[in-house]
Amino acid sequence: MVYDPKTHRRRSMRLKDYNYAEAGAYFVTICTQDRTCLFGDAADDIIHLSDAGRMLAATWDSLPVRFPDVQLDAFVVMPNHVHGVIVLPEPNPSQDAVGAPLVGEPPQRRAAQGATPRVAPTLGDVVGAFKSLTTVEYIRAVKTMKWLAFRERLWQRNYYEHVIRDDEDLSRIRRYIDENPLRWAFDDENPCRATS
Repeated sequence: MVYDPKTHRRRSMRLKDYNYAEAGAYFVTICTQDRTCLFGDAADDIIHLSDAGRMLAATWDSLPVRFPDVQLDAFVVMPNHVHGVIVLPEPNPSQDAVGAPLVGEPPQRRAAQGATPRVAPTLGDVVGAFKSLTTVEYIRAVKTMKWLAFRERLWQRNYYEHVIRDDEDLSRIRRYIDENPLRWAFDDENPCRATS
């Protein structure tokens, strides 16, 4: 089924009143538009990444360069989606304003003078950067390396997220990510999935 904004209403999957800048671990799933398989193939319970799939993995690994306090955990590239764990940091009170303060100037005065408070990245910031960076690189490779073109956009507009509650939840999610290639034949995201 193709998404039609005239007949389909987008419903937010976000938790109402939850602050997605809050420190903690988050499990995310990001899918391609129309579930198009662009990042590799599955054979013998192994995902064989294409150049595009390897580019996604490299971009994911480079996210801490853009967001130095963000930590990455388990991650997998599937033929048409990725799963990963993103850990957002506790706010750093020593970084309360952008720019160098005057020597001895109190933080309250800097704030009163209009210094912009430094804001920790939100989950949406990190996922948005990943989607943007990979889309730009993918479009470049369509033009220069003849990668398979996509329709309208590379990624679906939204993404799935789950707030990881505790160590047991994290262990379960790590196992799910590690074993995801083994379940590709039955995966809901697989356009050719087995029905039994």
